[in-house]
Amino acid sequence: MAKLYFKYGAMGSCKTAQALTTKFNYEERGMKVWLIKPAIDTRDGESVVKSRIGLYAPCEPIDKTSDLYELFKSEHGDADVIIADECQFFTEEQIDQLRHIVDECELPVLCFGLRTDFLCHLFPGSKRLFEIADSISEIKTICACGSKATVNARLDGNMNVVTEGAQVMIGGNETYIAMCHRCWHEKIQKQKNKEN
Repeated sequence: MAKLYFKYGAMGSCKTAQALTTKFNYEERGMKVWLIKPAIDTRDGESVVKSRIGLYAPCEPIDKTSDLYELFKSEHGDADVIIADECQFFTEEQIDQLRHIVDECELPVLCFGLRTDFLCHLFPGSKRLFEIADSISEIKTICACGSKATVNARLDGNMNVVTEGAQVMIGGNETYIAMCHRCWHEKIQKQKNKEN
């Protein structure tokens, strides 16, 4: 039976590398993969999924108005699996459309992405996946202190932790760092004490 999978982790946990490895495994067995990502993620090019360790593959960028179920039925009905990177940026409706593909077409859908933003709030796509995915698993990474990292800390040009701003700001290692909640909180407190 096909399932909707959500594999989440903090920045730097190799989510994209795992997505691309999964793609390779399916293709090695002669299966067709529909690799997608939200069009808002243009860091490595509009139509490319690329990991920090150098793996990359062409993909189809999906804008916020696209109906994934209709797109699948009209253009990708021969796919054996859908792999979605940066799924936190999909709308709740698009996650529901992926769920519909799993249920109606009996096709596995594997979603890789972040759980929360730089203030520890759920992204809309991630929230919906927590509500309706069949399988939810964490891809772990560590903080500089050695503890498990759960926070995607946003940094400014002076390496200070940012605590205000828009939920979505595309960036990589120059903009974000994975931290444990304790280190994140302590860094914010130190910054506040310095300002006073």
